[in-house]
Amino acid sequence: MTTFTSVEHLKQSKGADLGRSRTIEVPQSRIDAFADVTEDRQWIHIDRQRATAGPFGSTIAHGFLTLSLAAPFLNDLLQVEGAAASINYGLNRVRFPSTVPADSRLHAQGRLIDIVERSGAVDAIVELSIYADDFAKPACIAESIIRFVS
Repeated sequence: MTTFTSVEHLKQSKGADLGRSRTIEVPQSRIDAFADVTEDRQWIHIDRQRATAGPFGSTIAHGFLTLSLAAPFLNDLLQVEGAAASINYGLNRVRFPSTVPADSRLHAQGRLIDIVERSGAVDAIVELSIYADDFAKPACIAESIIRFVS
């Protein structure tokens, strides 16, 4: 985890490498639960038999499931001491370059790509790359905006 000692320290750290997160497992049970919550029950996610004969050879996690793990990954990668609040403000860009097969293990790497000063706050733009197991190509790349209120 990269810990910034203050909002001022964060503002001076554009371009900082935030390192690597912990690993989070994505078993079929997590994919099934996500399908139930989101009502996205496409066969490629939940029908192991059909998916085995499909284009990826197994069921795969929903792209939005992978993206939803941005929250714990960002908590692993970035902390700003002295901020009154940390708010998920949104996303600038999201892509899913590769799939996440069921039973994968995911981790993320982050980089602080921009800082935008606001009245009483600072937006940290973090490029988050989420990888499945040891694949070289990321499963998800997202620019996350985290607003730190002073």
